[in-house]
Amino acid sequence: MITRLARTCFRHRRAVLGLWILMLVLSGVLAGTLGADYKTEFSPPSSESERGFRVVKDNFPKAGGGGAFSGQLLFRTDKGVNDPGVRAAMEKFFAEAAKLKGLTVTSPYTPEGAQQVAGQGDLAGKLAFANVDIDVGLSQQDLLAYTKKLQAVKPTLDSGEVLLGGQVFAEFEPPETELIGLAFAVVILILAFGSVLAMGLPIGIALFGIFAGTGLLVIATQFLSVPDFTPFVGIMIGLGVGIDYALFIITRYRDGLKLGHSYEDATVEAMDTAGRAVFFAGITVVISVLGMWVMGLKFIQGLAVGASATVLTVLAASLTLLPALLGFAAHRINVTRWRGLVAAVGLALVFLGGGIKQPLVALAGLAIIVASIVLSFFIPKLREVVPHRAEKPQRETIWFKWSRVVQHRPWTMAIIGMAVLLALASPVLSMRLGFSDDGNFPERTETRQAYDLIAKGFGAGYAAPFFVVAELASPDDMATVATLQRAIAAHPNVAFASPPIPSGPSPKAAIIQIVAKSSPQDLATDELVKLLRKETVPTAINGTDVKAYVAGTTAANLDFSSFLGRRTPVFFGAVLGLSFLLLMMVFRSLLVPLKAVIMNLLSIGAAYGVMVAIFQWGWLKGLVGIGKGGPIEPFIPMMLFAIVFGLSMDYEVFLLSRMKEEFDRTGDNATAVADGLAMTARVITAAAAIMVVVFGAFLLEDQRVIKMFGIGLSVAVFIDATIVRMLLVPATMELLGAKNWWLPGWLDRILPHLNIEGGRPPKSHGKAL
Repeated sequence: MITRLARTCFRHRRAVLGLWILMLVLSGVLAGTLGADYKTEFSPPSSESERGFRVVKDNFPKAGGGGAFSGQLLFRTDKGVNDPGVRAAMEKFFAEAAKLKGLTVTSPYTPEGAQQVAGQGDLAGKLAFANVDIDVGLSQQDLLAYTKKLQAVKPTLDSGEVLLGGQVFAEFEPPETELIGLAFAVVILILAFGSVLAMGLPIGIALFGIFAGTGLLVIATQFLSVPDFTPFVGIMIGLGVGIDYALFIITRYRDGLKLGHSYEDATVEAMDTAGRAVFFAGITVVISVLGMWVMGLKFIQGLAVGASATVLTVLAASLTLLPALLGFAAHRINVTRWRGLVAAVGLALVFLGGGIKQPLVALAGLAIIVASIVLSFFIPKLREVVPHRAEKPQRETIWFKWSRVVQHRPWTMAIIGMAVLLALASPVLSMRLGFSDDGNFPERTETRQAYDLIAKGFGAGYAAPFFVVAELASPDDMATVATLQRAIAAHPNVAFASPPIPSGPSPKAAIIQIVAKSSPQDLATDELVKLLRKETVPTAINGTDVKAYVAGTTAANLDFSSFLGRRTPVFFGAVLGLSFLLLMMVFRSLLVPLKAVIMNLLSIGAAYGVMVAIFQWGWLKGLVGIGKGGPIEPFIPMMLFAIVFGLSMDYEVFLLSRMKEEFDRTGDNATAVADGLAMTARVITAAAAIMVVVFGAFLLEDQRVIKMFGIGLSVAVFIDATIVRMLLVPATMELLGAKNWWLPGWLDRILPHLNIEGGRPPKSHGKAL
């Protein structure tokens, strides 16, 4: 099937290229016509906070529809917040904000907002804020548009300032640091392969697949709850797998040319070997990403579908567009002229200028590209071919020699590798899932400045208040709610508990607003919510018909974290189980897939450990650019696992498939391990280096979550391509010898055969240990 597809795409390359260009155009038209309808439903099903929000929505229609998010319109003035001019300007501003659909504003000049005026310290009477409840139906684009509108109409106060507080008003823009990664990818690929075409094809395939996947993603938003950051995740995964897949296929194509094969035969052979591995690796990534469906949350299911759609389009481009482009490239895949190298430098500058938002750098790069073409007509040297460095025989390369060093001391190397991974993973034991507060933003941001002012003038807990909402059987139950309020106010970590606010003259519900003394991300705040739910609230309403729920931003975050914490092991188990079965069918082995799963878990665990040390413990926080340590966002481990497991399995499949090819050919395990490592080390190292740079570039972003993604992904890929692939794999393969490829006879008979080596079905060596 793959060989016929490759030959067809090669022979009809113009039609294939035309179809892909048409697909890009249609994708853009579709995206522009339908419009992306991103939406995020963060409330976990059947949680106490979700029930509380429902009660608020039914009984307090002016409270923002029961939204789980809130922000602040903060103002400080030396004249005092009650100065007539200040009050007139701010009330006008609050009225403008209240006109925006989905925002409910509680002014400090109303009885409900009386506690929103600072009453302590130097800022007493000089600092106040309006609380803004955000409807959960608003998207990130809506909030960004609202933020820009509010920034445009906010008043200028004499001897004072007006700030927008809360992450909902953070001026988040889609990250562009992936362009910085692409700039370095150009350089790395040129250094690794010495060919402009060998550099350009992997990047082109990845970009083709990502852009074509836009239409599928837009369609998915019409039917599923797809969160706003799905394109960001899709770009990360698409760049990773797209560059990896094209690199491995192009490497096999170039190997075929060295053996004297025709361009068509070299293409077909590359697709019949590396292409099969690419297909299997791509399916593994899709399974890993779609495994997030078992989490049972709508927005995560939408994320899984959207991200997997990008992977599928990139995979399709690798299997169809790439062989067509190889037909156009022919022998030029190994030929680079000086003008091509100069143009590649210009391309790197174009990407870099776009990434750092410096148009002059990008224009300089574009000028270099144009100049390289024009000057080549007048300078013969630019038209000359760059001489290629003579390649060493495979068994004289550093990679083959390194494999032999490891194989001569397998126990020592395995113990060293395991010790390093376990040491890096050890901080995972203290991982705390939760949502960080605004104190983690860089000090230069308005979000952080607003948070610091609120903490100074009111206390740390005012940045994220929460509430208890009670359903009443009769108006007489207000007495029970009053008792509950006194019990809550008596807690030592409660800074403020408002008198019960009834829903009307004959109330069916009542709300108690609560502010903790500790900050929203502190463990003490989580413990307060748990104590109120477990002891304080049940004790106060015991024996009555009142039903009470602890809800609000802080409580919803805790419920969300708890829900994901319970479901994540299920997700891990589903992905690991399916991947183990697939690897067992491919390699006809019991131990190889078991080792692959264990080693991938260790590399991912090490990445988690580094994340905990930096983002939770606060190590290197100044270097990374975060304000302070805080909990790990609960969706990060799940998403990192899906992405990293998929990418690391790529390297596993490509490395082991070459080892299996050599073992099937020779039956010599030791030599097969060394040859397989030598054959794939350069391309795996290049692919990993690109991914480390691409993901590491996200550290330049302001958003803590994006920095966390960057650290986690880059560390995991680096560890996987070094300690795991270059140390643990050859060491363990040497220790087990021919037993690596053992599979019980009865299992061999019932398992389907998945051939990724090409040519013929793989052999099974040995029936028993």
